[in-house]
Amino acid sequence: MNRLLEPRSARRRFVAVTFLFWLPVGLYIPSQVLLLTERGMSLAVVAGLFAVHSITVSVMELPTGGLSDVIGRRPVLAAAGMLNLAALTVMALGTTVWALAVAMFLMGSGRALSSGPAEAWYVDTVQAHSGPGAELRTGLARGGTASAAALAAGTLLGGALPLLLGLGPDPGSWLSAATGGRVLPLSVPALLGAAVGVAFVVYVLSALPEPPRPPATLRSVFRGVPATVAGGLRLGAGDTLIRRVLLTTGAVGAALATIELLTPGRAARLTGAAESGAVLFAALACTGFVCTAVGSHCAPPAARLTGSSEHAVLASIGISAGGLTLLGVTTAWDGPVALALAVTGYALVYLGLGAAGPNENDLLHHRVDSSVRATALSVKSLALQSVGALVGLAVGSLPIGPLPWLVGAAALLLGALLWTRRAKPVTPAGTASTAGPLSTKEPVPGS
Repeated sequence: MNRLLEPRSARRRFVAVTFLFWLPVGLYIPSQVLLLTERGMSLAVVAGLFAVHSITVSVMELPTGGLSDVIGRRPVLAAAGMLNLAALTVMALGTTVWALAVAMFLMGSGRALSSGPAEAWYVDTVQAHSGPGAELRTGLARGGTASAAALAAGTLLGGALPLLLGLGPDPGSWLSAATGGRVLPLSVPALLGAAVGVAFVVYVLSALPEPPRPPATLRSVFRGVPATVAGGLRLGAGDTLIRRVLLTTGAVGAALATIELLTPGRAARLTGAAESGAVLFAALACTGFVCTAVGSHCAPPAARLTGSSEHAVLASIGISAGGLTLLGVTTAWDGPVALALAVTGYALVYLGLGAAGPNENDLLHHRVDSSVRATALSVKSLALQSVGALVGLAVGSLPIGPLPWLVGAAALLLGALLWTRRAKPVTPAGTASTAGPLSTKEPVPGS
């Protein structure tokens, strides 16, 4: 039997694996669209490629969460890392639409596989050592900080590398000539991300021990995953607190879709040109990641200050709603004051979301057991993406001005108001028992 890791050791490994997973994402974000257009893809084709990624994630989100609950966290995380490094390699070297579509499919599959197992592994490990009532908030907060820090660092490095490689009298020609035109300066961040992906897979396989599980046959997987997914879908219907978490996550998805859709144009209008607006947007994106990291780090103190995780979510989402409202009411303003207020509002949105996330997940993990933990996180991710997609379509059809921003702010405010009353305590829900998908039996640590 595997020796149980102490909570502190599990927390360090969770932070490390989280950082290693998100660093490649930060590396390729600044150059992704530019690389695709450099390969000759039109913006319409680029949008289609992004749609391949989004559809893949949405379709695979719940089945892959169920797979992690059936066969274990470590093999699913390792598979996610393998798919991501393959996707980044193909994206860096691919020159045809079909090759790039395959890259987006692989990337979407890897993202779906990764959207719960690491956090589920951490919670399982801590509860196996310290019991179902173990303190989780600190580790979850540090995981949120690690992901945001990885994105911030990766964005800075990924944005600087092509620029540095393009310096000189004949920018990037030596690199292109040496690789037959396959590798451009804009390809290097994705290739570096693939190298980090190798380190991620090695770390997952060597540093994330799991308690033994019953041997999984192909038949048991096909039978177990649908049952686990069905149980995950029923979680919100059977528990008020879980329903609040999912509804709040949908509100956050609406806010993020609003910001991601409207901020680039807002930045260009504030600076007066598309080129300078792109620079401002890159700086804002990095600022958002940093504020998310700070907010995540402050999640445990926020819960102590407000008296509970529920009150901390209420206050944090309220701060984000205030920031998005500030972004909305200043849309008609010009000049340095408008810029300062817009940046302040943007920072408040991400600071609040960073503080809310670990407290929401702390509540969620104490409400579900190991048998549906990764599935519950997948349901949460699906709520974020699906509501965000729908609200993004609505916001995109509205005229430029305060109204689109205020739609996102209203969604966040409604999400905050869900937490004005505390939910009644119940025993964790799961799918592992004969009592059905929402069993009230105590969770089995590490099961």
